[in-house]
Amino acid sequence: VQLQASGGGLVQAGDSLRLSCAASERAFSLAGVGWFRQAPGKEREFVAAISPNGASTNTEDSVKGRFTISRDNTKNTAYLQMNSLKPEDTAVYYCAARLRVKTAQAMIAWEDMEYWGKGTLVTVSS
Repeated sequence: VQLQASGGGLVQAGDSLRLSCAASERAFSLAGVGWFRQAPGKEREFVAAISPNGASTNTEDSVKGRFTISRDNTKNTAYLQMNSLKPEDTAVYYCAARLRVKTAQAMIAWEDMEYWGKGTLVTVSS
């Protein structure tokens, strides 16, 4: 599964961004999708995940209530809606996929994921 993340940019604190993760294969609908991020000097961390059919989602506590993960399997695309952005959200955001997974809770470690796209940079100024 080939993935392409997009939608990053430079915004001010309090602004919103929507990241997209587009896949080129129909197998995307069989894959769970996760968003991870990596800030300078820090390890890659889990942000959010969604099951193949979208029924199960999981969001990291620090972004809960601000970030929402969703997907549209008819468009082979997953999204990460980010509201009320904070400077500490500054990072490179990566989307990743894993086949044969049923729940979002099974995709909280980057080692759980099988396919990765190139990241998109999100910079939040104060």
